[in-house]
Amino acid sequence: MAKVLAVVKIFPKSVDTSLESLKDEVRKALSSDVTVHSFNEEPIAFGLVALIANILMEDSTGNIDKVESSINDLADVSQIEVTRVMRI
Repeated sequence: MAKVLAVVKIFPKSVDTSLESLKDEVRKALSSDVTVHSFNEEPIAFGLVALIANILMEDSTGNIDKVESSINDLADVSQIEVTRVMRI
């Protein structure tokens, strides 16, 4: 089965949110068949920094929805935005 790379922009609830802790929370929230390939940080405004997560998963129906739901349910996450999904 093919792999899919999803690029997800994660907005923390506040500028005081520790990005390192948020990265750990995201890794723990995802199922075992989904992995975070890498994280990048993107300054937004007024000290707020979004995390850009590059997430690898199997290409199957509903996987991206599960990933979105898992990340969005985290206490330190304000909102998320899936910016790109591609087969690799």
